[in-house]
Parts: sequence; C-alpha cells; structure tokens
Amino acid sequence: MIKYFICFFVLAFVIFACKDDKNLPSGILKQKQMTDVLWDVMRADAYTKNYITKDSTKKSLAENAKLQQQIFAIHHTTKEEFYTSFAYYKNHTELMKVVLDSVTTKANFDKYNFSTKKENEPITEK
Repeated sequence: MIKYFICFFVLAFVIFACKDDKNLPSGILKQKQMTDVLWDVMRADAYTKNYITKDSTKKSLAENAKLQQQIFAIHHTTKEEFYTSFAYYKNHTELMKVVLDSVTTKANFDKYNFSTKKENEPITEK
C-alpha cells in the first residue's frame, strides 16, 4: 500500500514539476497556488456541508463565503482571481488534470498521515 502511495506521489510530482507556469496569462494563479487554494476551498465546502448546515443557528452560504474570504486572504488572492483562474483551468484540461492530481495527492497525504498518526502527535508534512 505504501509503495503505491509513494509511486503515485512521485508520479504526480514529476508531472507537476514538468509543467511550465510561465505560459499562463496574467491574472491566472500558478498551478501550485491554484492547487493550494482549491484544496482549501474544497475542505471549506466539505466542512460547511458536514457541520455548518446541521447548525440551525447559522446560515451555511454566509458561513461558507466567510471561510472562502479567509482562504483567499491566507493565499494572497481574491475571489475574482480564483474563479477566473478556475474557469481558465476548466477550459485547459491538461492543466486542470495536473491541478486535480496534485489535490488528490494532498488528500491522500492527509489521509495517510491521519490514519498513521499516533495519539497526541501533531500531523505535519515531512
């Protein structure tokens, strides 16, 4: 199992490293930043769906919008720049595939770290 995870991670890294971000139009997030922002937006959406919608005192759309604003601030981008970039990547499937492969790698890394974490041990990237 760990062999497959390592092989997948290395393959995704090689594919990711071979792409040229210099050809992106201005205003479009580079693949690494797009991957990081998309991963956080997806996690915020999952959090909203799984927890916020069950709390009758909170409005899930407003809470999700606040979470996204925090994500954009952390990654030094804007909502408009993210969604413009997302549309660009959707229209360039070869670039979107690299981004989604990287998001999948992040998810697998988090899942692996969570499942192998010992009690009271922080989850950190190695």
